[in-house]
Formats: sequence, C-alpha cells, structure tokens
Amino acid sequence: MSNKTKWIALAAGVLVLGGGIGRAIVHKKAQQTELAQSSASAQAPQMALTGRDVLTVQPTALTHAIAVSGSLTAQRSAIVKAKVAAELLSLNVREGDQVKADQVIGKLDPQEFDTKLQQARQQAASAKAQWQIAQQTLDNNQALIQQGFISRNALDTSLSNAAGTKAAYEAAQAAADLASKALRDSTVRAPLSGQISQRFVQAGERVAVDGRIVEVVDLSSLELQAPLTPQDVTQVRIGSPATLRLDGLSEPINAHIARINPSATADTRSVMVYLSLQPHPALRQGLFAQGEITLAQRDALAVPLSAITKESGHDQVLRVQQGKVSKVNVKLGAHSGKSADGQAMQEVIEGLQAGDVVVRNATGTVHDGQAVTLAQPTSSTR
Repeated sequence: MSNKTKWIALAAGVLVLGGGIGRAIVHKKAQQTELAQSSASAQAPQMALTGRDVLTVQPTALTHAIAVSGSLTAQRSAIVKAKVAAELLSLNVREGDQVKADQVIGKLDPQEFDTKLQQARQQAASAKAQWQIAQQTLDNNQALIQQGFISRNALDTSLSNAAGTKAAYEAAQAAADLASKALRDSTVRAPLSGQISQRFVQAGERVAVDGRIVEVVDLSSLELQAPLTPQDVTQVRIGSPATLRLDGLSEPINAHIARINPSATADTRSVMVYLSLQPHPALRQGLFAQGEITLAQRDALAVPLSAITKESGHDQVLRVQQGKVSKVNVKLGAHSGKSADGQAMQEVIEGLQAGDVVVRNATGTVHDGQAVTLAQPTSSTR
C-alpha cells in the first residue's frame, strides 16, 4: 500500500470517529435537556384553576345563523310635492309632528287658481248657451224639413253647428274641471299617516311644480334592507326569523324576512333581503342595525370562542386531564350561540366529548403542559 493510500484511509477513519463522537455528544445533550425540563416541570408549582377558568363541555342550544347589517327604512313613506306653482302661504307642521292621512298641513296661494276657475266657468256657461241655441235651431229645422219648408243642406248645417257648439261646451267644461282641480291642489294634504321627518320650505317661499314641501314617514312599518351573497341567499326563505341589535337598545329586536329581491345588484352580485321589524318606540328610519338570520337550531357540544386558538392550520383548545393541561385539535361545526351567562359559544363536532374540561381563555397564563389543580368546573348551559 502506498503512503498516499495510507493517508486517505487514516483520514477516513478520523472522520468516522469524529462523526460518532459528535452524535454521542448531541444525544447526551438532548438527554440532559429533557431531564432538566422534566425536573423543572416536576419542581414547578401547580396552578390552581377555579370554576371561572374552566368549563365542562356539555350539549348547548346553538343556532346556525347568517350575519346581516344595514339601515332601517320605512316601507311607507312619501315626499309631499307641490302639484301647482304658487307661494306657500302656510305650513303648520314641523319635524316630528304626527299627521293623519288626508290631513291639511299647508296652503298655497289660491288667488290665481280661483280667478282661473271663475274664468273657465264663465267660458263654459257661454259655450253651453251657444250649444243650447244651436240645438234649438236644429230641432226647429228638423220639423221644417218634414213640411218641406227648408232644404236638406240647411238641416245639415244645423246638425254641424249643434255638434260643434256641443264639443266647444264640453271642452270649456273640462277646462273648468282642471281649474277646479288646480284650486283644490293649492291645499297641501298628508298622503299617509305618520310623522314629519323633513321640512323643505318655509312659509312665504314660492314653490315650483313638483317642488318638495315635507316628507312623511310611517314608523310602524320599518324594515331592514340587507345584502346577502348568492351562497347565503339560497339558505334563507320568506319568514326566516332574525334577531337585530341597534345602538342605544339593550334588548334585541325580533324580525323576519318579509321579501327577497328577485334580482342581484349589478356591481356586487349580492341579493337584497328585506326584514320586517316589530314596532318599537325607539326605532327610527336611517338607524344602523346588525344581527343574524336564524337558519337552524339544535343541541350540540360547544366551547367558548375564547377557548379556541389556531395553530398550524388546526383549531385547538386546552383540555385539562389528570391534573395537566394539553392542546387538543378540534373540528368546529357551523352552529354558534350563547351560554346562559351570555358568552359566545361555538359548536365542536370532533376532538372533544361531553364531560371534558377545557380552559375558557386559551390566551391566558395557562399553557400546554402546565400542571394544575382543578376546582369544581362550571358547565355550558342552554
């Protein structure tokens, strides 16, 4: 064997020996670290958990719901507009006032329309007199032609005059009716019962035709207009119940789907649903509301939302078992709800069983592997 070959063999042997020594050192350090952690865990004091810290998993009444939000609008509302152009003499209602359907709420200056009505009536009376004369002439000529005293042409002329004067009278009468309507339109009336929400003009201002005067809103027929995705709208139906919450109201408002729009909006492709609300004295048009449409309700195992964390794409909870806390992967269901104390709960369909004890707040001081002493835990209730 040459010297070169000897040196190569010697170097290879050194490398093999060095690798084995390195692996032995790493293994020894790992054993020492594991032993140190076990010793520290054994020497660490146990954490005492009370019934407020943990919860015993039990079947809970949960709902499958779709979140909705939107503004309240009145199903019956109207903007009262001027039907004729005139000066507004009076407007005796203000914002918040109650009005009844057909109630007089204001007056436009009627002088011009009263004058036009008198003129139209006089023209109608004149046209009627001319028609009566032409009709009498026609009657006389019909009698004379039978006796041969007038020609057929004279009778035809009488027929034409009577028809023309009758048409003129009817046209004048129609003009008088229009003038009468214009005079009636100078009186401003409420189109429906409700409350005045806006007042657009003041007395003394001239209002053009179709000029806005006031807005009337019926608060007894408020509804929520809420957009739903195409996926969500397939799950709801007319009559589906809903619960809504509004700022300033401590109690939720019950509602139900009254209508579903047959068309989707062009920009978002969402479908509008209309939720009818039960009357409440605090409800106002334009208020923002949010809540849920209930699709289904059932009893299921549930844990607080605060007990759930996500790690490496898995939902997890901290379970207390045999005096130790450990992470458990769980699979969540579609149903959610609230416990008796108002805590938000989420359905769990895999990973836990009834009677398991979980930590309520997974982001607290309790961690995986923690030794604990457990007081009597509370349970999830309906």
